[in-house]
Amino acid sequence: MYELIITEKPQAAKKISEALADGKALKKSENGVPYYLVTRGKKDIVVACAVGHLYGLQEKKKNGWNYPVFDVEWKPSSEVRKDSAFSKKYLNMIKKLAKEANELTIATDYDIEGEVIGVNIVHLACKKKDAARMKFSTLTKPDLVASYDHKMPHYDKALAEAGETRHILDYYYGINLSRALTHSIKAAGRFMVLSSGRVQGPALKTIVDREKEIQAFKSTPFWQLELEGNVNKGTIVAMHEKDKFWDKKEAEAILDKTKGKDGKIGDVGKKQFQQKPPYPFDLTTLQTEAYRTLGLQPKRTLEMAQDLYSNGFISYPRTSSQQLPKEIGYAKILEALAKSKGYSELCSRLLAKKQLEPNNGKKKDPAHPAMYPTGIVPKLDGKDARLYDLIVKRFLATFAEPATRETMNVTITVDGENFLAQGTRTVERGWHEFYEPFVSFKDVELAAVEKDDDVKVKRIDMLDKETQPPKRFTQASIIKELEKRGLGTKATRASIVETLFNRNYVTGSPIEATKLGIDTVQTLEKYSPKILDEELTRNFEDAMFNISEDKEKSKDVLKKAKDVLIETLKTFKKKEKEIGKQLINAQDLAVKIASTLGECKCSGKLVIKRGKFGRFIACDRYPECTNTYKLPAAGKVQATDKVCEHCKHPMIKIIKPRKFQELCLNHDCPSKKGTKKDQAEMKKVEEGKIEKECPKCKSKLVLRNSVYGPFYGCSKFPKCRHTEKAT
Repeated sequence: MYELIITEKPQAAKKISEALADGKALKKSENGVPYYLVTRGKKDIVVACAVGHLYGLQEKKKNGWNYPVFDVEWKPSSEVRKDSAFSKKYLNMIKKLAKEANELTIATDYDIEGEVIGVNIVHLACKKKDAARMKFSTLTKPDLVASYDHKMPHYDKALAEAGETRHILDYYYGINLSRALTHSIKAAGRFMVLSSGRVQGPALKTIVDREKEIQAFKSTPFWQLELEGNVNKGTIVAMHEKDKFWDKKEAEAILDKTKGKDGKIGDVGKKQFQQKPPYPFDLTTLQTEAYRTLGLQPKRTLEMAQDLYSNGFISYPRTSSQQLPKEIGYAKILEALAKSKGYSELCSRLLAKKQLEPNNGKKKDPAHPAMYPTGIVPKLDGKDARLYDLIVKRFLATFAEPATRETMNVTITVDGENFLAQGTRTVERGWHEFYEPFVSFKDVELAAVEKDDDVKVKRIDMLDKETQPPKRFTQASIIKELEKRGLGTKATRASIVETLFNRNYVTGSPIEATKLGIDTVQTLEKYSPKILDEELTRNFEDAMFNISEDKEKSKDVLKKAKDVLIETLKTFKKKEKEIGKQLINAQDLAVKIASTLGECKCSGKLVIKRGKFGRFIACDRYPECTNTYKLPAAGKVQATDKVCEHCKHPMIKIIKPRKFQELCLNHDCPSKKGTKKDQAEMKKVEEGKIEKECPKCKSKLVLRNSVYGPFYGCSKFPKCRHTEKAT
């Protein structure tokens, strides 16, 4: 007999077994599934792993695509989704190991998802009613040992109930709304699968509402007066104190009045202020900072942070806390980081302080503290290294002294007209030194001046400007906005946004609602507004938090959800055909817009078409016009409304995971020709005067052309897919 510890992922099983073993953990494997045998004192322990969710929700009785559906049950993930077939062998291994176990301990991530994963395994795979619970925030040996030695005697029933409720709610909404939308399309005479969800609808509406604001925005012209002058051998730039002139004649009158005249320094004011250190990282703040400083999309940031956590380098990333408790051992972490050359000097300075006190924020998370480095410094490169550095520097900065900044306000008077100049400089860097190179504050220093100093005016210009529409959301700012509105969770918001991209409801960076996204929202607002009800979604989020705090019952929340959905779907059903027609029109128009890339030389439209050999661009006036352009096999192609400055062909955008590129669709564009040396070499290769060898298969390389420009490719393609740039 032994104790069976169940972890969420293989890496966690490895870490826990190594931490708990008196000697060395013995790794076993069956059918490619690892597990570990551990001796701790007089106790035998087996550590087994899941691979995330081993169970998913499914209808009890399948009845085609009918709705509403509320009778659901947990089934093995391998039976629910084809892409989860690999999980079956992990579930079978846990079932096998559970037969000989006399104790069960859940060691999945301690959050709402981790509790559902663990409890489902206990109830459904192990056929047990209860299990002990390890609770940890890092995968380091001291934390894991402490977590095991002080494990909870029971799993967190309230947290598990909240997690199961969330899954059932999301299933109710996802399957019923998606089926309703798909049925509406079918009722209008076509088949097309559309989707919506409990949070997806309100999230899309948030983006569409911003898009409508932008489209409805009407710019208003205004004018500003800018002065540049010399004072005390320095240059100073100032704006008229009125800032915006809505009446051009008023600005022109002042311009005429001050033309050719010099000025004097009037009031000079200086004010210093303390700039507190930043708060420790919660997940949303990490995602927004990683986007700002590293250009990482939020979903990618979470994936990379999860890897850092799984390898024991940082604490649990899916946290909404901005607080670092004393229990994590500030000095211990700093002493460990100080052993690394890159952090030695900064850590030594902090350790020399009389007291270590982080600048904690207000946000709390009952399960986990804010993110922090464990002190184990990894050997990384690229953006993984930079993300780790960002997390470490943020941790260090929270303990540093405030920065002292000074603002300087100067008034320049020219014939009774006041112009204002403002500068800000850092007097004492404080925490800025610890957060380099991620500090975003820049100094704008003014020339040293005193009252009544003469200013030799070089110019006073009238600037023509206009008011600007609201900015579109970025993938980072929309996540922040969803958090502000109480939509989704810290761990799901990035994937919700990705789903909107995958469904072609939104596109681009910054995020732009597509015609399909806009029309879908408008249709649902007209016929079934509850699908997009932000307040209702937020109320359900509050209810699930209350369940986790044992203040509300799952059955009451689910009953309310059923009642709302039944009423919503009843209303939807009455207008099903009208909704379908409008959604089909929206889809057709969206496809037409998306496939039109610009104007052909013959004044026709260049559109994306599909042929025997894949996608290509052709003129819609074929066969009168035979212009065609090849497209790469991978990447989403999007119009840009831009024209190439070299050859006047339309510019297109090719979007791939985590990056996009704007380029001219003309393969023969002068911008793609390369240097004269490149061109000479390509000509010799083409004529057979030079032979290039494929480094992979030793075959001949030949010159090819693509929308990216000329390149060398293996002559054995598609057996060998080696390519290299020609320019």
